[in-house]
Amino acid sequence: MSSIKVTHADSGLVLTTVTASRHVSPHIVRVTLGGGDLDRFAFTGFDQWFRLAIPVHASDRFDNLPARFGVGGLVKYLTLSKGTRPVIRNYTVRQYRSDPAEIDIDFVMHGDKGIASPWAASVKPGAKVAFIDQGHGWAPVDADQVLIVADESGMAAALGILRDLPRDTVGNAIIEIFDECDEQEHEAPEGVNVQWLVRDPSEAPGTLALPALRALPLCTSLYAFAVGESALATGTRRYLVNELGLPRANVTFCGYWRIGRSSPS
Repeated sequence: MSSIKVTHADSGLVLTTVTASRHVSPHIVRVTLGGGDLDRFAFTGFDQWFRLAIPVHASDRFDNLPARFGVGGLVKYLTLSKGTRPVIRNYTVRQYRSDPAEIDIDFVMHGDKGIASPWAASVKPGAKVAFIDQGHGWAPVDADQVLIVADESGMAAALGILRDLPRDTVGNAIIEIFDECDEQEHEAPEGVNVQWLVRDPSEAPGTLALPALRALPLCTSLYAFAVGESALATGTRRYLVNELGLPRANVTFCGYWRIGRSSPS
């Protein structure tokens, strides 16, 4: 489930190239993109995300992909031959640099399962990729404080928001990961308290974050943003709306993935 509105950017389908891939921590691989159409990409910050086309066959093509990924674009994508159709996965811009234009994407490693993580771990510079910018979900209402809740899959979104918040922002951020070595530096305003929680790898996302959320002394003038595994995102929203009485419009949430399933394509 998600309350994030998709923004169809004017940049359309952006064809670009992998320029680097490296481990930045035990379970995070950072892939850098550059060149091609990347100068057309308009960086808007916060949790800006995109549909990334990942090649899974030697014959995969990008030139016949839709420029937008609304209903019509999805239908066009699904009618493409499976032998030439790349896999689509959703990812967040971790960092953007303008001169020259480069994008960093962080991939969480969960062994050799799935498609995106193994691709990121093995991709070489020069590999071609494509993406469609979908805007950002951060859409604050007028409130005295902010709240951010995320697991490792939402860490890039949480850190991007913390980086781009007005410097006088006040609030809390809870980021739950499964290895303390994957913690990253943040650029949060001084008034935002950032909690890093490390759960046991065998435990489900939200095991620590949801109890920590309940322990916070939250004010009623609050805008909240919750992303990550579906139960964490919906559990945050349910607590804030059903128990604390926050208006639904004050909570943006998105289940990036569900235990046992990958992110939507």
